[in-house]
Amino acid sequence: MIGYYDYTVILTYFSMISATTGIMLCLNDIGHPYLGMFFLMFCGLCDAFDGKVARTKKNRTEQMKKFGIQIDSLSDLVAFGVLPACIGIAMLRSSIEFLTFPHFHFLHLADKSAEIKVVLTLIAILYAMAALIRLAYFNVTEEERQQTEEGVRKTYTGLPVTSAALVFPTILLIHIFSSLDLTLLYFVFLAIMGFLFVSEVQFKKPTTKGILIMIGIGCIEAAALAFVFVIMKR
Repeated sequence: MIGYYDYTVILTYFSMISATTGIMLCLNDIGHPYLGMFFLMFCGLCDAFDGKVARTKKNRTEQMKKFGIQIDSLSDLVAFGVLPACIGIAMLRSSIEFLTFPHFHFLHLADKSAEIKVVLTLIAILYAMAALIRLAYFNVTEEERQQTEEGVRKTYTGLPVTSAALVFPTILLIHIFSSLDLTLLYFVFLAIMGFLFVSEVQFKKPTTKGILIMIGIGCIEAAALAFVFVIMKR
C-alpha cells in the first residue's frame, strides 16, 4: 500500500477527514453551514501541531519529508480553501434570523436575486483559487529556500491560508451577538482573504507563544459557538 501512515502524518489525515466532513454537512439540507465552522476550527488545531509532531521523528527519509509536505498542502487546500468556500455557498441557501438573543431560527434566502448569487458564487470560487495559488507558491519558494538556508522561515509572503480557521468563526460570532448580515459580511471577507493570500505583503511567522494564543482564541470561539448553538438553543 502506497503512502505513509505513522504518527508523523496522523494530524494531517485528521484535518482532511474533518474538512471533508465539514464540506458534506455544509452542502446538506438547511442550517449546516454553521456546523462547518467547528470542523474548520478543528482543522486549524491539527495544522498548528502537525509540523511539530512530524519533526519529532529524527530518522525520516527524504521521501517521507516530501510526502508530509505535499499532503499538508493538499489537506490545507481542502480545509482552508474549499471548506470556507462551501460554507459561503451553503449560506446562499440559508441564514440565521434572530428575534431575541439567543432565540433564532434558520431561514431560506429565496429573496436574493440570481445576479447577486452569481457574484457571491464567483467570489467563493476565486477564494478557493487564491488558496490553491498561495499553497503552490509557498511549496516552490520553500523548497528553494531550504537549498540555501537552514532552519524555519521567519516571514511569509502572502497571508497563510490557515488564518481562515480564526477569521471566519469570528465573523459568525459577530453576527450572533450583533445580528449583522452574516451572508454578505462573510463574502466580503472571502474576497479580502483571497486577495491577501496572493498579495506580496510580508507576514511575520508566529512564535510558539503566538500559536498558543491563537489556539486559545480558537478554543474560546468554539466554546462560545457550542454554547449558543447547543446549550442556549435548547
